[in-house]
Amino acid sequence: MFNFYRFLRIVSINVGIMGVLSVFLSSCGSTRQYIYLQGQFDTARLSQIKVTDPVVQKGDMVSIIVFSDNPEATKIYNQPLIASATTSNTSTPGNGEIQQVINGASATSSGYLVDDNGNIEFQGLGIIHIEGLTRSEIKQLLDSKLKDFLKNPYYTIRFLNNRFTMLGEVSRPGLYTIPSDHINLLEALGLAGEMTYYGRRDNILVIREQNGKREFGRMDLTKPEVMASPYYYLQQNDIIIVEQTRKKVVASDQVTTRNVTLASTIISTLAILYSIFRK
Repeated sequence: MFNFYRFLRIVSINVGIMGVLSVFLSSCGSTRQYIYLQGQFDTARLSQIKVTDPVVQKGDMVSIIVFSDNPEATKIYNQPLIASATTSNTSTPGNGEIQQVINGASATSSGYLVDDNGNIEFQGLGIIHIEGLTRSEIKQLLDSKLKDFLKNPYYTIRFLNNRFTMLGEVSRPGLYTIPSDHINLLEALGLAGEMTYYGRRDNILVIREQNGKREFGRMDLTKPEVMASPYYYLQQNDIIIVEQTRKKVVASDQVTTRNVTLASTIISTLAILYSIFRK
């Protein structure tokens, strides 16, 4: 005679054994693939690497404010000033949406758009070419044009489109504002809430527009040598893509298969029990 309670007990024991085995097997996996900057650091070599300053590209928005010992004389060289805020990206807990958080306010110009020829039409000076120049080089260029008209001129120059895009296996993909002059890839991942469990740390893609050409750089964050990569420090408008590991594809397939198998098992079990107790 069929003993229903004995049947349930056997099923419970088998399920418990399978659960213990799954926990044991998962704990045996290697964690090395999730560790950043493994191995020895060549500090002598890495300490010699200089961080390159961002250069102006076509399509950039650049704010340039001129100052001198004679404020009245500088007015013709400045766009109307507006209030601006220094912002950083955070996410609202629970929904992953990006929102702007104001850290402080400052005065800036509305900005000069760099055209397809790499030029801007500068207030009071007309057309000047700034594509490919760093901020210090722009200051030198302006000095050469304004030193005969202003006493002790100096400048505040900012990139208004200092942003990057983070996509793929990170907690909060999206468009982020670079909060300072320079940001490296590890800091960018920190802004995006770190990689997910399924993110590949050994094959991160950076897409960069430079000198009118698109460049592709791949980096391995498990090795200290990544700090010497020209793509380790991000530039404005960079796109970072974190690739998923094969484990995610396999896990997705396993979940689908397990759900289908579990559903089939439940239906079959219920059909058997119905046929037994119907008699």
